[in-house]
Amino acid sequence: MYKLHILPYLGVLIMAVIANKMLDDCLASDRTYTMNVVLLEDNTYEWSRPFVQAAVEQAIEEDRQTNIDHELNFNLTANYYGFDTTMYNRQGCGSSTCEGVAILKLLHSKNEVGCVMLGPSCTYATFQLVDDEIGLNLSIPIISAGSFGLSCDYKPKLTRILPPARKIADLLLHFSKELLDFKEPWTQVYVYKKSSIPPEDCFWYINALEAASATFSSSFNREMLRGEEELTKALQSKDRYSNIFILCGKPHDVVSIKSMVEVIPEDVVFILLDIYNPEYYVNTTSSAGMQDVLVITLPQRNYDYGSNSTYNDTINDYVAGYHDGVLLFGKVLRERMLSKQRNKGSYDVPLSDNPFGNTSFDAGMGGHYVLDEYGDRDANFSIIYTSTITGKYETLSVFDTSRNKTSVTDTIPALPWKGSRLPGAIPENLEGLNMQDVIVIVLSLSVVVVTAVALIFYRQNRKERHMQKRWSHIDLHLIAPLDEKEVCLKPVILKELKQTDGDFTEDQKIELNTLLCIDYYNLTKFYGTVKFEYGVFGVFELCQRGSLRYILNDRISYPDETFMDMEFKISVMYDIAKGMSYLHSSNIEVHGRLKSTNCVVDNRMVVKITDFGCHTILSPGRNLWTAPEHLRKDGVSQKGDVYSYAIIAHEIVMRLSTFYTQCCSDITEKIHRVQFPSGAGIFRPDLNFDSTSEREIELYTLIKNCWDEDPERRPDFRRIELTLGKIFSNLHNQATETYMDNLIRRLQMYSRTLEHLVEQRTSLYKFERDRADRLNFMLLPGPVVRSLKETGKVKPELFEEVTIYFSDIVGFTTLCRYSTPMEVVDMLNDIYKNFDSILDHHDVYKVETIGDAYMVASGLPKRNGDRHAVDIALMALDMLAFVGTFELLHLPGIPLWIRIGVHSGPCAAGVVGNKMPRYCLFGDTVNTASRMESTGLPLRIHTSQSTINILQRTDCKFEYEKRGETYLKGKGKEMTYWLTGLNGGQFNLPTPPTAENFQRLQQDLAEMIVSTLEKRGDGVFRKTLSTKIRRRETNSSLQSDSPPEYFHLAVTDNPSTYL
Repeated sequence: MYKLHILPYLGVLIMAVIANKMLDDCLASDRTYTMNVVLLEDNTYEWSRPFVQAAVEQAIEEDRQTNIDHELNFNLTANYYGFDTTMYNRQGCGSSTCEGVAILKLLHSKNEVGCVMLGPSCTYATFQLVDDEIGLNLSIPIISAGSFGLSCDYKPKLTRILPPARKIADLLLHFSKELLDFKEPWTQVYVYKKSSIPPEDCFWYINALEAASATFSSSFNREMLRGEEELTKALQSKDRYSNIFILCGKPHDVVSIKSMVEVIPEDVVFILLDIYNPEYYVNTTSSAGMQDVLVITLPQRNYDYGSNSTYNDTINDYVAGYHDGVLLFGKVLRERMLSKQRNKGSYDVPLSDNPFGNTSFDAGMGGHYVLDEYGDRDANFSIIYTSTITGKYETLSVFDTSRNKTSVTDTIPALPWKGSRLPGAIPENLEGLNMQDVIVIVLSLSVVVVTAVALIFYRQNRKERHMQKRWSHIDLHLIAPLDEKEVCLKPVILKELKQTDGDFTEDQKIELNTLLCIDYYNLTKFYGTVKFEYGVFGVFELCQRGSLRYILNDRISYPDETFMDMEFKISVMYDIAKGMSYLHSSNIEVHGRLKSTNCVVDNRMVVKITDFGCHTILSPGRNLWTAPEHLRKDGVSQKGDVYSYAIIAHEIVMRLSTFYTQCCSDITEKIHRVQFPSGAGIFRPDLNFDSTSEREIELYTLIKNCWDEDPERRPDFRRIELTLGKIFSNLHNQATETYMDNLIRRLQMYSRTLEHLVEQRTSLYKFERDRADRLNFMLLPGPVVRSLKETGKVKPELFEEVTIYFSDIVGFTTLCRYSTPMEVVDMLNDIYKNFDSILDHHDVYKVETIGDAYMVASGLPKRNGDRHAVDIALMALDMLAFVGTFELLHLPGIPLWIRIGVHSGPCAAGVVGNKMPRYCLFGDTVNTASRMESTGLPLRIHTSQSTINILQRTDCKFEYEKRGETYLKGKGKEMTYWLTGLNGGQFNLPTPPTAENFQRLQQDLAEMIVSTLEKRGDGVFRKTLSTKIRRRETNSSLQSDSPPEYFHLAVTDNPSTYL
């Protein structure tokens, strides 16, 4: 409180230093001292430059004459700057925020900053110049006739010649609370605020009465009336809040208000703030509608400054204020000059001698001036009323703002209200209730009280009956697997009770009843037990985020530098301490199995303790969290829980594994060393005090005390809770950071963490999406995949002309008979992988493989003219050339023969099915191509007439032989050909066997395989291709950091092959 009181006086000292330094600089310069006059540049407002300039010049001349009288040789001069706000929607002071700053910057750039600034009068503009937090380094004081707002209070560089809003609020507050001969104290009032834009003085005076932080609103009961509708409603209401209505304006504003209401109640008092209107002293006859109005205004002024004055017609309190502000500045300079002469060249004065604060002087226009210690003007305000006898304005009293006291000037006032006294603040109808109203109120209150008492007793009785209920198994039908759609159900988790069959003893039932009664914020709720055929389970509250150990391990979702900072860690420790403190004070008394996996976290990041109680059912374990005294002798204790808490706290603070030490990692050894300490030292987790900050030392000390070897020296959880609360409060009471700053900083950290997680999860999503796309492009053609992604379906198409390829392995059944299943799989995989690599060099599409059959098509789903026959022919020649060089790894020396059939014609294609969809071909062309393959010969490309016709239309010179007419099932005899090569092409094709050799070789194939196997030795010891390949791939994977093979799907977003 002392600091709060001394702050204003510090502001006075600062103002004194600045003002004295400014005057010192001025006195050190030449004998002409410049004043910068900064005002509005228009002809509308009373403080505009055109009205003020003449008064300033007149005051400069008066000051010059005074200096001559004192034989002082210095002069004042003025520079005039105005800012124009006519271009804004809100003209005048409403749009003057940055104008004064702009002019000051202009003065700095021109090096024309004088000794003092006169103006501005607008609060917005002045605040930007004098507020320290804005950052504007103003080096000269300001003398303003205006700047009424509370935001300009207590500014060390600002002197206000006219009374500010603070003075008016203090006047109304003290006058209302005063007990006078003609009034009793008022406790509550109305304050009317116009809906339209009021004059500058009224705006800030009413604002001071409205502001919640101001003295008036915090020390007095007031109700705001915003707009004419609320005002008229309050005047017409029988149960209005107060009889006193405060408003700011002119007499015609009161007349306008009364015209909106048919009848004004007799006990209503209007208090009109009309501070700068001298008409009440000029035309003393009261105007219509002012009979029940108290007017607060400045005392009588004499503005007639001689017949030679050029500005008598435009003079007002603002003009007079700036006129007298010049005289104030001249007076201060003159005093400094005379002080210099008296002190023989030294004009140093003490800091308390503030040149503008605590000053009084008489000026020709504004009369007598008194400035308080903050440089604000005090005045004797007149409170005027309309006399019922004379009908004229009379002064009822004078209020002195320097003393906050009222001096009564009219001891026998002829007031228009009852008893010639001001009415009370509370309307009579709220004070004088009739008997019927009293009876209704009393009966209503009685019913409410009786109902509330009955409800309290009912709820207390129901709670006691609920707490005293006997334990029983939960019905099996009430426990069901969690369905995400069932949002109204209570999610629970089941814990198996392995040491019981469900037939509990009386002691165990008492423990279960005790658990049912536990209901605390930091303890999980126990709902009972349920018995299934396969065991008995305890039913506990589910905390969705899992255990604390899981949270500490998840550094991606809860990073150290943002989410899991020191404040959050202390908060987690505090939650556990609160839960244990409640548990130790309950009937359960001790946990006995406290560990980080038994601390769970709910969706609101509140830590709760679980797995407590039931010591006769669940025995305590021997683990890293167990206290040394309980490792030596089985049992549980509250001090043992404190030791377990210390181990958990170490996990939280260090965020390492449980009981982390650099010297030992074996769990069994750690438990042994805790149980049997060697030497003088005890074995505990690593806790380095040397590298800790000042804020962490107190926390580390707490952890060390909690795992003390002597149980009696360990603190209880009440003390732990208080210590953590102190540590946490110290984090928020730093001198450089407020609680709100801390909250904003944490929100920013959480925002950055969330952005990081979103980016990380988005990249993972994109990676998985690309993998899925690559897999789709391998299963289906590219255009088909894109159509499925865009529309969700693929329309079947009819293709006028495509070429289809079929091939199979000759003697495949015989090869399978003498091969293991894995050898068959490896053989087909080896062959088809090479076939697939050949496909990448041709514009073809692999339809499917069934066993040893291999089907390829070209000309679909992307049409390619006659090129489909050329690509299939070239692909078939490449595959035949490959087969000629291929050797079976598990049967070396055994030849591999394939038959190839090619046919061209129309075909329909589309995606069939939803699960494992395939791009299937339909039509006679498919059947004919299959017949071409089945009627072919080994190492031959059997081609139909339609394919040959298409090849002849192209520029490619393929070589082929006529086979002759061949019988095709379902087609009859057709002319077919053998495709043998390409003119100019270099295909190393194998020599196909003749028909006679083929028949003989096919018969001898089994004998050749048996002979090969016998040469290799017993089949039990032979190594299969699968074993070799896997060993080779395993060795290569160990030598490289490349990801698994299924990541390397050789497709792109635009899968196409090039010839």
